[in-house]
Amino acid sequence: MYDLEQAITERHSTRMFLPDKPVPAELVQEALDLAMRAPSNSNIQPWHVVLASGPARDRLVAALLKEAKSAPPKVPVLPEAFAHMRSDLGKLVYGSMGIAREDKDARAQAVLRNWEFFKAPLAGIVCMHRDLDYVDAMGVGMFLQTLLLALTARGLGTCVQVSIAGYPGIVRDQLNLSEDMRVLCGLAIGYPDPAFPANNLWVPRNPTDSNVALVDR
Repeated sequence: MYDLEQAITERHSTRMFLPDKPVPAELVQEALDLAMRAPSNSNIQPWHVVLASGPARDRLVAALLKEAKSAPPKVPVLPEAFAHMRSDLGKLVYGSMGIAREDKDARAQAVLRNWEFFKAPLAGIVCMHRDLDYVDAMGVGMFLQTLLLALTARGLGTCVQVSIAGYPGIVRDQLNLSEDMRVLCGLAIGYPDPAFPANNLWVPRNPTDSNVALVDR
């Protein structure tokens, strides 16, 4: 078990998991119990999470892969002023895997791993009721971050995946999700594959003063 600062520092996106190493249910339950302590507007606790493993997870992955091979996901387009950040991250991730920019086949195969949940044995879907708004999305975010830290503290790897939300119809059909639920993201949970080079990638963060302003007069 880590202390809080260690969990915050060591949490990072795992991009390949050990598919045959199961995730202990008791560790996930402990992490969920802690995440439920997250703050939310008027204590409505807006998060809704579906976890899939075994055959349910495999059916979801098969359906997502089939769709991903035939149609691009419907993910939000980044405004021009921010688009370079996605490109910069891509260079780091593909570079860590030794995939050259011009190697389109290798890139395509790497992209498809998103809809396999990077082979994680436990696949999560994070949702929020359609009638809720941005302030409630902040509550979901605080829940999700708390969950990630609690899982990290228990030796598990995670990856939050916006790509999964690109096929909401597939997710709803496979997991019997109500139309009232907005699919926000996927969440891969498992034990990191130590042999996969991208798992050793630590993405840089901005200096604090680039995102935080102090007004004292």
